[in-house]
Amino acid sequence: MKNFLRATCLLLLCSGLASAETWLTSWDQAAAESKKSGKPILMDFTGSDWCIWCQRLKQEVFVTPEFAAWASKHVVLLELDYPQKTPQPEAIKKQNAQLAEKYNIEGYPTVLFVSADGKVLGKSGYQKGGPAAWTGSADKLIQKK
Repeated sequence: MKNFLRATCLLLLCSGLASAETWLTSWDQAAAESKKSGKPILMDFTGSDWCIWCQRLKQEVFVTPEFAAWASKHVVLLELDYPQKTPQPEAIKKQNAQLAEKYNIEGYPTVLFVSADGKVLGKSGYQKGGPAAWTGSADKLIQKK
């Protein structure tokens, strides 16, 4: 029983740490946080329930502790999802459609780094090499600003 309680506590602690850097779904919230923190917004245009490369990017990079540590220091996270099977609130669908049109999104995954006022600082997507390669490339994009 003691080991079970320890394992449960450790699991809860680790899951809390992994979710410490939260992905927002509202442009308005992300822009406000970006203005407040001075960090650019990482906009992840994804098809979470159908896009294989989106799923790979998430599994190989976005859910790793290395990425979470990097993101907490460097960006505000904004997920813009375009699922085919998963229901979404109408307000989110409308917002995401408007943002895809505004930024001329033609494929998924597309990752944009933007300022709080929406100016594009850089563009990325899936790339091999895991979190270190991805964040190294992202650092180059956001340091140009």
